[in-house]
Amino acid sequence: MGKTSKDKRDIYYRKAKEEGWRARSAFKLLQIDSECHIFEGVSKAVDLCAAPGSWSQVLARKLNENYKQALEKGPASPPKIVAVDLQAMAPLEGVIQLQGDITNISTAKQIIEHFDNTQADLVVCDGAPDVTGLHDMDIFIQSQLLLAALNIATHILKKGGTFVAKIFRAKDVTFLYAQLRIFFPYVYCTKPSSSRNSSIEAFVVCKYYSPPEDYEPNMLNPWLTDEPCNFKQLTGVNRVIVPFVVCGDLTQPDSDTNYPLNFEEKEYEYHEPVQAPIAPPYEEAILRSKRRADKNVSDQSDFNDTDIEAAIEHGNESLISKFKQTLCSTIDNSENDLSTIENSAQIKGNENQTDIDT
Repeated sequence: MGKTSKDKRDIYYRKAKEEGWRARSAFKLLQIDSECHIFEGVSKAVDLCAAPGSWSQVLARKLNENYKQALEKGPASPPKIVAVDLQAMAPLEGVIQLQGDITNISTAKQIIEHFDNTQADLVVCDGAPDVTGLHDMDIFIQSQLLLAALNIATHILKKGGTFVAKIFRAKDVTFLYAQLRIFFPYVYCTKPSSSRNSSIEAFVVCKYYSPPEDYEPNMLNPWLTDEPCNFKQLTGVNRVIVPFVVCGDLTQPDSDTNYPLNFEEKEYEYHEPVQAPIAPPYEEAILRSKRRADKNVSDQSDFNDTDIEAAIEHGNESLISKFKQTLCSTIDNSENDLSTIENSAQIKGNENQTDIDT
């Protein structure tokens, strides 16, 4: 896909690069805050499933603004932000990065340690699964991811805190709302204007964290059962209507509309992405394809014997870059060995021809 066509298609994609955001999703959190005021009084925040880091950028900017305002009134503690993800993320100033699993209790303990054994004021999660195209499966996986974020939030969020997470609005989404209302008296479902109308994604904004009496946080998921649930039989706190709010006023661009490159009479200038992927899954394929083209190596299957042997030998190495370097050197050695064999065969053939002539 060409750069111009990509830029022209999505105005929030262009605006993110122009304003220095790592992804267009930064506007979603900004628009949620403009409607629900989630950053008021927040000095400690956690960003779950943070990569590539656009929400962490928003947190850093907003919490630093809160800190400056607090200093005008008197002494104040500097903000602390912890970003958690399974993938590595490029560094961000003022953000503590933690590479870990949000379903593991050790991750929650590490977050608490970074906050000097205190709890966070705000927990946000923009995580989503790699969609398969099977909508029922994708919706189920997303709901489980949201519950995993809620589980760890019960460990790291202080009473009265705020929780924001992505949700897929589907047939039985009221069941998730009911689970959230057990822990939060204020639950909104928001749809930022920067989120495409064609997408079923939305965001739940949960305020004033107040767990049930005698509740003990755990990492178990008690909602996974084999028995079907009849939602019509739910009563009281188990069956509630969650308000649906559209974030962002009508003066802001529509995410489903194509706009000219010179939008609002501003001369268009292309900008590279703010932060390129650190280790994209396609990088290895591009590297191998380029080396084989440079060395004039004949086409081979994606996983030949040389690649498999290198993968087995270095299966314990965690860094992808090391594996790639080893793989490339293995390919080079194989090519050199092949060249040596061909030269030897050619020399031997010439000797045999000389004997015959003699």
